[in-house]
Amino acid sequence: MPPSSPAAAPLRVAVMGAGAVGCYFGGMLARAGHAVTLIARPAHVQAIQAHGLRMETQTFDEQVRLSASSDASAVEGADLVLFCVKSTDTEAAGAQILPHLAHSATVLCLQNGVDNADRLQAVLPHHTVAAAVVYVATEMAGPGHVKHHGRGDLVIEPSAAHVAPALVVAGIAAEVSDNVRGALWLKLILNSAYNAVSAITQLPYGKTAVGEGVQDVMRDVVNECLAVAEAEGVQVAGDVDAAVRMIFDTMPGQFSSTAQDLARGKKSEIDYLNGLVVRRGQALGIATPANRVLWALVKLLESKQG
Repeated sequence: MPPSSPAAAPLRVAVMGAGAVGCYFGGMLARAGHAVTLIARPAHVQAIQAHGLRMETQTFDEQVRLSASSDASAVEGADLVLFCVKSTDTEAAGAQILPHLAHSATVLCLQNGVDNADRLQAVLPHHTVAAAVVYVATEMAGPGHVKHHGRGDLVIEPSAAHVAPALVVAGIAAEVSDNVRGALWLKLILNSAYNAVSAITQLPYGKTAVGEGVQDVMRDVVNECLAVAEAEGVQVAGDVDAAVRMIFDTMPGQFSSTAQDLARGKKSEIDYLNGLVVRRGQALGIATPANRVLWALVKLLESKQG
């Protein structure tokens, strides 16, 4: 059964860029009684309008009824916008929602990378834009069908603390942190260690991490990331080694988002993962050869699809 409805008035929620991540969190909020509109590609919208969103999770498999649209104007009237587009599309998608966004709306960035909230805030200078760190293993298993493989928690900035209770009641573990920048860098480090290897091999985390020599490569990647973060004055949140192990332990069957993008012939976010570490390292005079090799190989694979 869905969680009980929240005691406070239901939120009006729009999910901009409702892929696997947006569908999962939007679906969870809809199950809890919030008025959710998913803004997604037409094939997903048609399936959701006809049958609802199928949420196949570790604990339930349901058709969740909510609204869906392929038009950015559907953010109109939303109290909360979950901003889930690819890092490559941040500015363009921000410009699309700007004319329709309520002044009082909170925009929560559920994206990979460390600078999306800053980039989006530049496009939406008069709105509350908050960064969030996302830990969830999901995939779109078909039109209007999201499959959940593990976790489902968020670390959010204090400026979005007012929405945390609604997230928690909806079954989403939401932690408010004063060091979201450090948490974003921790996620960047994990993505840099796992995503490209999963993409290049088209294997899930559990199989890549036990490959011969791969642990050493991952260790080199992590050490380079930490050196760049330290030079930038970032206090990386948490135990990095434990976090790297946790991905292997909790998501062994998950393919990285980068792997999923390449498998579908789509451009990945590699420029904002290993590529960002390379660029920041170059600017700071820090060598990042392991990250550079992984970035270059994924870019080469992307070029094959052109």
